Amino acid sequence: MASVSLSSRLNKAVRQQYMSLPQGEKVQVTYIWIDGTGEGLRNKTRTLDFEPKTIDDIPEWNFDGSSTYQAEGSNSDMYLIPVCMFRDPFTQDPNKLVLCEVLKYNRLPTETNHRMSCNKVMEEVKEHAIWFGMEQEYTLLGIDGHPYSWPTNGFPGPQGPYYCGVGSDNAYGRDIVECHYKACLYAGVNIYGSNAEVMPSQWEYQVGPCEGIEMGDHLWVSRFLLHRVCEDFGVVATLDPKPMKGNWNGAGCHTNVSTKLMREEGGLEYIEQAIENLSKRHPMHIKMYDPRGGKDNMRRLTGHHETSSIHDFSAGVANRGASIRIPRQVGQEKKGYFEDRRPAANCDPYAVTKAIAYTCLLHSEDREESEEENIPAM
Repeated sequence: MASVSLSSRLNKAVRQQYMSLPQGEKVQVTYIWIDGTGEGLRNKTRTLDFEPKTIDDIPEWNFDGSSTYQAEGSNSDMYLIPVCMFRDPFTQDPNKLVLCEVLKYNRLPTETNHRMSCNKVMEEVKEHAIWFGMEQEYTLLGIDGHPYSWPTNGFPGPQGPYYCGVGSDNAYGRDIVECHYKACLYAGVNIYGSNAEVMPSQWEYQVGPCEGIEMGDHLWVSRFLLHRVCEDFGVVATLDPKPMKGNWNGAGCHTNVSTKLMREEGGLEYIEQAIENLSKRHPMHIKMYDPRGGKDNMRRLTGHHETSSIHDFSAGVANRGASIRIPRQVGQEKKGYFEDRRPAANCDPYAVTKAIAYTCLLHSEDREESEEENIPAM
């Protein structure tokens, strides 16, 4: 039997008795932020005396950064700056989830706060109406770290029947997937779809299209919802780019990109120009596409299992073994979007979308010297 957490076995009927109690005019607001690892999410909840209608109604708050890898104990207070508000699918209306940026004591962004610099780039390219769609792959694990529903002392059958599969022998953990989907819809996350992936216990959902900074906001909140849903079921969702060694697919976060000009007639010309720009800056993008400067992606981008080699840049129509894929329909219609297949499942979407927007729309040789100011360090 799969190893699930003890907390998930608590009596949920008793919990529901309390969750159904009226709360008067009070509202619970859960603040969510990215911790010092650049991957982990933290949250805490406070009570407001009224239901907030806009993000401006949510007050700033603080937390102990020394407990989240973001500060030393001697100067540990960090600021939580609300930036995006969603409905709370766990405690339900009128309660809210609020995504926050994190600032240090001196009001400067923390090292893992890439949202602020991303937003500056998105404002600079606003006229291009750049849209993103990100395909978040993840793998379900028991709390013992073993893939959920895999044989305790062995392996399932080889890859083949699991992708978009159906049936108890092919689809592992669908309840979690469907609950997460509904939670995203309720919250207001712009979720587009979901499907079982190539490796058993591996799934994918898509968020988008989102314009500019909203891509990172919605993907991070969708990840929070995923982890919370998994918590209720007692399993773990890992975004590790290569959770299982050997002949098993890794997990990416393929990023679809289009601008206004790419979506119009003759847009293929602008798609090809963007790909040319990306080809010149492949090493920099690899550094931005996982939280460890490319080290995580080295395990995944091997040139096998529907990936390109981390060392080489490539592009092609309908080629899932390329760095950049142009969908077949786009090649035929001469307009649309392209897919960057390099970002790892555990990437920071702010870092990824900023790098893509900057390279495709702002980078030029005369700006090369100020590169470090324009692309956040990892």
